[in-house]
Amino acid sequence: MSTHALLVLYGSQTGTAQDTAERIGRQNFHFWANYPFNMSPLFVCATTGQGDPPDNMMKFWRFLFRKSLPADSLCRLDSAVLGLGDSSYPKFNFVAKKLHKRLLLLGANMLLPVGLADDQHDLGPDGVIDPWLISFWQKTLSLYPPPAGLAPLREEEKLPPRYVFHFLDEVPDKQIEHLQTPDNKAPPTPLQPFPAGVVFNQRVTPPSHFQDVRHIEFDITGSNIQYSAGDVVMMRPCNAAEDVEQFCQLLKLERKSYPFKLCVALLPVAAVPAHLPQPCSVRFLVEQFLDISAVPRRSFFEVLTTFATNELELDKLLEFSSAQGQDALHSYCNRPRRTALEVLADFPHTAAELSIDCLLDLFPDIQPRSFSIASSLLQHPNRIQILVAVVKYKSMLFKPRKGLCSSWLASLDPSKGDVYVPLWVKEGSLIFPQDPDTPVIMVGPGTGVAPFRSAIQERAAQGKMANVLFFGCRSESKDLYFRSEWEEKVQAGQMILVTAFSRDQEEKIYVQHRVKEQSKLLWDLMAKKNAFFYIAGNAKQMPASVCDALKEVFQKEGGMSENQAQEMLDAMEKAKRFQSETWS
Repeated sequence: MSTHALLVLYGSQTGTAQDTAERIGRQNFHFWANYPFNMSPLFVCATTGQGDPPDNMMKFWRFLFRKSLPADSLCRLDSAVLGLGDSSYPKFNFVAKKLHKRLLLLGANMLLPVGLADDQHDLGPDGVIDPWLISFWQKTLSLYPPPAGLAPLREEEKLPPRYVFHFLDEVPDKQIEHLQTPDNKAPPTPLQPFPAGVVFNQRVTPPSHFQDVRHIEFDITGSNIQYSAGDVVMMRPCNAAEDVEQFCQLLKLERKSYPFKLCVALLPVAAVPAHLPQPCSVRFLVEQFLDISAVPRRSFFEVLTTFATNELELDKLLEFSSAQGQDALHSYCNRPRRTALEVLADFPHTAAELSIDCLLDLFPDIQPRSFSIASSLLQHPNRIQILVAVVKYKSMLFKPRKGLCSSWLASLDPSKGDVYVPLWVKEGSLIFPQDPDTPVIMVGPGTGVAPFRSAIQERAAQGKMANVLFFGCRSESKDLYFRSEWEEKVQAGQMILVTAFSRDQEEKIYVQHRVKEQSKLLWDLMAKKNAFFYIAGNAKQMPASVCDALKEVFQKEGGMSENQAQEMLDAMEKAKRFQSETWS
């Protein structure tokens, strides 16, 4: 019998599935490092949007679901699927479930039932992942036992790094990492973003308001970017300068300005990260690539344990790495939102032992952030505008917690000189009707209003006047974004505005209350004029509350039962007349 190992394939949008896949890959190496193998795939996949596969999985997804594939295509394949999801979303682990079913239909031998990890589990995703992996390895080793005389590596053995840093002899005269303008004919991509100049960066809430919200505009002249209402702009933020300095000091990285090239040291492994310039400096790597300000996952501590020589630090790292220590890890890291950099400061002896070659094994790369575009090219040619709530809050730690991207964006000040942000545009999940007579109803509290501002600007420029916007915020005087613009468009007959200010009176009023109050208008638009209905904003309670309010409208004005109202909402969603874009 031939020996086997896993080919771990991941579909990841934010890096969580990638981290899990790499953790399994390290376990896989411990099992199979000593002997040759044939590959059997283990799929680790997230679900994005409204039940969609991640971007890096899309080509594979289209191929796998080709109708021309024979039913026995994968009859000789042993495989398994592990999904990562959040049961607070309606399409919980939809991609993993669908992939598992498709592999079965193509004849694959599935080693285990599909694993459905859940962020809402008491122990987080690991509450499902750990027992599923135990069963998986037991099944795999029973089918493919190691050859006689060979045993897996011990867990405490340090794995070789995936990459080796080769420093170049000379320090270049100029900064080696520079922004390049993409090819004149092609729109920018993640690998070749466009350096867009920051035109303005204005706070749109008063200084006394608890929330700093920014209206930011980028100049995209010469970029070949085209976008429509509902599309999103993507960008990778940078780490704060003080964090970069602290990191370099903790790890004693003295050659910050020296250029290096990465070489692949461990096979099989992915190629050198495509969006990391070759060569580049250590400072660039830490500032623009390594995610040192993220809350570290369990895998971070698993790698750290292999470097620890201090007994006290090792004991604590082993606890945080174990299945039994996940409550302690949650209390130490997740609850106070402690960053990887702060963890290293708490484990100084271990931090001093880290070699530069392990950096890419220890830290994930900074993931792109997406923002709904809040403008239309028809009203603002060669411009992209976004609305950004700057994330800053207190935890039990002394230092306030900050969102990496929003804080970075807020710090960019074009009045002090030219500022550029590398960006690209991606098609969004919201699609607006082409028929000029079809009304649209939009519910966008807070910064959820961003895609609807884009839609209203675009539709008004096209002569589409049947626009209804439900906007909610805390106070009319503090966070009614784009107030003067809405007033002008209402006066021009280009939209109807319905507002909900939750803190301006004793009883809290939210957008779902206004939806119920406007039942006659909404029923007329949806039942008689086939209106499209949209929701955008925070995914906590608002979307479900608005859906419940909408079903009450159907029952009240349409004389429907509760089941009939649900069926109408389901039919609208299937016909793309009900769409939502929410985030946590």
